[in-house]
Amino acid sequence: MALQITDESFKEFIAGNKSFVVDFWAEWCGPCRMIGPVIEELAKEYEGKVIIGKMNVDENDETPADYGIRSIPTILFFKNGVLSDKLIGVAAKSLVEEKLKAIL
Repeated sequence: MALQITDESFKEFIAGNKSFVVDFWAEWCGPCRMIGPVIEELAKEYEGKVIIGKMNVDENDETPADYGIRSIPTILFFKNGVLSDKLIGVAAKSLVEEKLKAIL
């Protein structure tokens, strides 16, 4: 299951120089509900290899503002704590997985 990431826990991941993926979403967002199951599947498949989490933009406003998140869903890919790639909107599982493998 994908972790529920908050502004506070996000700072810990960045400081720890970890590789991780964050899906920025909201409950009212239709496209977010479409890609949500893909994120959950990948979180199970890559458990122990990479951290995959979701951040609700309605409950956390600092991190989305820091990264200029203006559209959701937006997925950010971090390698060693540095932003390496992003996806905006709904994407096929294969595309998300391709970008995820690049940060391993």
